[in-house]
Amino acid sequence: MVTAFRLVGAIAVVVVLSIRPVGWAEELPLTENVPISEFQNRTQDAGPYDFDAPPKGMFRSITTAEDFEEQLGFQRTHEIVPVRPTERFATNTPAIFIVFSLHQHYQSFKVFGRCLPESVSGVAPNTLISEDVMHVALEDDSGYLKLSPPHGGWLPGRYKVEIHAGEEVNEMSLMGTMRFTVAASGK
Repeated sequence: MVTAFRLVGAIAVVVVLSIRPVGWAEELPLTENVPISEFQNRTQDAGPYDFDAPPKGMFRSITTAEDFEEQLGFQRTHEIVPVRPTERFATNTPAIFIVFSLHQHYQSFKVFGRCLPESVSGVAPNTLISEDVMHVALEDDSGYLKLSPPHGGWLPGRYKVEIHAGEEVNEMSLMGTMRFTVAASGK
C-alpha cells in the first residue's frame, strides 16, 4: 500500500513538472558581435582628466586646512584629519596644510606639494614658494603636506599647489592642483 502511494506521488510530480506554462523561461535573443570599443571604454562615458582641478583617482578626499590632528581610526589605524578646513588664510598664518585621505593602494609612494603664486603682486608666476613631501607607506590611508610661508610671511594673493605622486616630481607625476587665497588680516 505504501509502495502504491509512492508510485502515485512520483507519477504526479513527473506530470506536474512536465506541464510547463508558456513564458516561464523565454529564450533570450542573441546579441550581434559588436566591437569592444562600442561597449567598453567608450569615449562618451569618460571625459578628459583635468590636471588643473583638485586631484581625483587615488585621493578619496583632499582639502586645505589651518591644521591637522591624528585620530584613532575604525581599524585602530592613525587617521590624519583636517582642522578648520578652508581655502582662505591670513598673511600671518604659520603654515598651510593639505590634508588627504587615500583609497587602498598596493605599494608605498610619495606625495609632493609644490606651492606657486598664481596671482600675487610682485612675485613671478613660476617662483617656487614652498614645497613638502610625504612618504606614504603601504598601511597609510591618510596624510598631510605642510606648506611653510616664505621668508617674510605670506603675501596677499592667490596661490596654487601642484600635487604630484610617485617617486619624483616630473611631467608624468602631476595628479592635480589645489588653490588657496591669502588675504590681509583685516579683510
